[in-house]
Amino acid sequence: MHIDAWIQSVPPAAVYALIALIIGAESLGIPLPGEIALVAAGLMASKGVVDPVLLAVCASAGAIIGDSIGYAIGRRYGKPLFEKLGRRFPRHFGPEHLATAENAFHRWGMWAVFFGRFIALLRIFAGPLAGALKMAYWRFLVANVLGGVLWAGGTTVAVYYVGKGVEQYLQGFSYVGLGLAVVGGAVSGLVFKHRAAKAHAARQAEQASTAADSGEAVEAAGAGIGTGE
Repeated sequence: MHIDAWIQSVPPAAVYALIALIIGAESLGIPLPGEIALVAAGLMASKGVVDPVLLAVCASAGAIIGDSIGYAIGRRYGKPLFEKLGRRFPRHFGPEHLATAENAFHRWGMWAVFFGRFIALLRIFAGPLAGALKMAYWRFLVANVLGGVLWAGGTTVAVYYVGKGVEQYLQGFSYVGLGLAVVGGAVSGLVFKHRAAKAHAARQAEQASTAADSGEAVEAAGAGIGTGE
């Protein structure tokens, strides 16, 4: 059963907790389809099944709390945690993905947490990596709250109003909305993977160049010693 069908099959009162749980788990570092779940729930709200405001609040809370838990885990266990995850789950936590995420943090600082909300693969790194890099918690919290509310709450409200606006013209909008969510997530994921591969290749080339320079320096030192003798 697809996650959208699963969400639509549970009692309406349980949808709020389920969305908060899925988005919270994704935010703390577990690769789950939070974006698809959010769109599916937003479409349910547009049909009057659940309350859009309460749904937006629960989605935002799940995102903020999940990221905060991820931050605490990352701060406690540090970068070795990502090395272990990279060996077990290379598709999501491979060294090239980690390198790209680190570059984003070095470039954007606290705003990497904010922008990470809108990039599928970077979303699972934001909280734990911010903790592992010892980012000040107040900086992390500001970006976390702003990003969580804008992404989770904003997406819910946007899907709700779009669904209401086209309901009378397009009965199959749920499939269109979910399709757009899948395409959007796939595109952001591909962009992230492409940048990750480039960053990994650049890092390997830099390491190879450093090793070559070190080797030449050793040879030159050896030649100097031999000449001196």
